[in-house]
Amino acid sequence: MSAPATATERPLIERVTATRTQEGAGFPVRRPFPGHGLQMVDPFLLLDEMGPKDWAPGEAQGAPDHPHRGFETVTYMLDGRFEHRDSHGFSGQLNPGDVQWMTAGAGVVHSEMPEAGLRRDGGRVHGVQLWVNLPAADKWLPPRYQDTPAERIPEVAGDWGRARLIAGEALGATAVIETRLPILFLHLTLEPGGEVAVDVPADYQGFVYPLAGSGELVVGDQRLADGELGLLGEGDRVRLGAPAGAERAADCLLLAGRPLNEPVARYGPFVMTTRAEIEQAFQDFRDGRMGEIPRQS
Repeated sequence: MSAPATATERPLIERVTATRTQEGAGFPVRRPFPGHGLQMVDPFLLLDEMGPKDWAPGEAQGAPDHPHRGFETVTYMLDGRFEHRDSHGFSGQLNPGDVQWMTAGAGVVHSEMPEAGLRRDGGRVHGVQLWVNLPAADKWLPPRYQDTPAERIPEVAGDWGRARLIAGEALGATAVIETRLPILFLHLTLEPGGEVAVDVPADYQGFVYPLAGSGELVVGDQRLADGELGLLGEGDRVRLGAPAGAERAADCLLLAGRPLNEPVARYGPFVMTTRAEIEQAFQDFRDGRMGEIPRQS
């Protein structure tokens, strides 16, 4: 992606404090949206930061069998190992640095559980799950998975730090993951005193989110605290950095995408365009039309 001839820096226009809650069978998450302060950042529907949590032996929890329809889930592991299975017979394991981009489409029953060794021995779990809306025309697509190991995620490094490109184009790199919508998903690690400018198309909506436990983050000329999501205003470039005197690097996500500007009807694990489609999704799930996860005897 070529840089704009004259770049306009995106300002930080709003801060949203993440709430703490539990998901699945009882694992802790920080959730900046949806919530009272912010319902969505079109086309993004939800952002959960899972942990970080240090589990004792035998205590690790995950998300047992649950359905999805009408959107995509993106799981990015930072620490820990999870196993996933679905009602279409697909299964795999997510290790640190891996990404699973799941297009639920017409519907799937899915489970995400700690890997057997993690359940047995305990250990640290930290990751991110993002929900991305699908256009109305794509909500009935067959389910699709893109399991991408850490070594295939493009990385860019400079004297400012490094970045991992999950989706889109940035800093001269192009992601390997295919998306239904124009999206930028970047994980940046900014060394103390480092600063980098990232071009973001002017028609994208976006935000910056500092990951738990990282150092101080500066967006433009404003500091963003741990646990705060920063909404970005209009422009075509974002300037990110870490203070020179910081004790450790700043880790953050930069996410932006082209809004769908379509009606959104959502309830629990289903996101459609009308209430009738939500009711149909629940009926289809109850009637078993989304299938069930096969178990080994």
